[in-house]
Amino acid sequence: MTLDQLEYIVEVFRAESISVAADNLHVSQSGISRAISNLENELGVKIFRRSKLGTTPTEEGKKIIKYAYDALLIIGKIKEEAKLYTGSITGNLKVATTTGYMKQLLKPLSDYKNEFPNINIEVLQMGTKDIINSIQEHKIDIGIITIYGDYKTKNNNLDFDIFVEGKMKLCVSKNSPLALSRAVTPQEILNNQKFVVYDNDFINWFHSDFSNKYGPVDVLFTSNNTDVIKEAILNNLAVCFATDFAMKSDPYVLSGQIILVDLWDYHTASFYFGRVISNGRYLSASANKFLDFIKSDLDT
Repeated sequence: MTLDQLEYIVEVFRAESISVAADNLHVSQSGISRAISNLENELGVKIFRRSKLGTTPTEEGKKIIKYAYDALLIIGKIKEEAKLYTGSITGNLKVATTTGYMKQLLKPLSDYKNEFPNINIEVLQMGTKDIINSIQEHKIDIGIITIYGDYKTKNNNLDFDIFVEGKMKLCVSKNSPLALSRAVTPQEILNNQKFVVYDNDFINWFHSDFSNKYGPVDVLFTSNNTDVIKEAILNNLAVCFATDFAMKSDPYVLSGQIILVDLWDYHTASFYFGRVISNGRYLSASANKFLDFIKSDLDT
């Protein structure tokens, strides 16, 4: 029995396919098949059933895969503990997040790098759907996303951790009459208000939900350029929806040029800000420390 064999059966279980597991691990399909067959022969137990519909574990196989995952987790912890004593924690951390939170990662990234100077960090900007796909394809380690709709229920192969529940805000110019209101109703929003819409999957989901309940908004334009959207708000040409955690550190909000107004008497499905990883994936203590820095920043 080898560590590679344990890693293979865990990955095939996640992917439900030998060919997909082979792609994820960058090894040949025949190599994985041969290694699993050798392990099954060694143990005298059939771990997987193979069919045209995919590769599924047997009842005995499920227990063995669980032990394999636990063993890999312990081995990972042993390796990292040894590195802590030698001060040699190195490696790569690949993170993806959405546009709204990209700038807010700067402080957590800086704090993390100060503590783990030998970790190479790459941060990508993507939409939520693209982040989900990249996690499933093992292209990134951690996704920092807005969790909404049925993402948690329909993606059983992913592990979600909620940092904070989000609140939708209405972004208006300081010169807008709405800036004098602590909160506005959907009816007030729809009354002669033009909208600029940031074009991403979450905001589109929210607009769809809002329009289905209260009627369509008057859209001035849709764009994925946040600078143009903010310019339209600053000049009081339009308003827009944005989340509290995406806008709390925005310089225009901090300077009072853009005002965040609460939505009152509006009932929408909940959404959250959090992280997503592949289900069963081992996250090192140093990677978890990075998430701790993000949570700490959200609390301030």
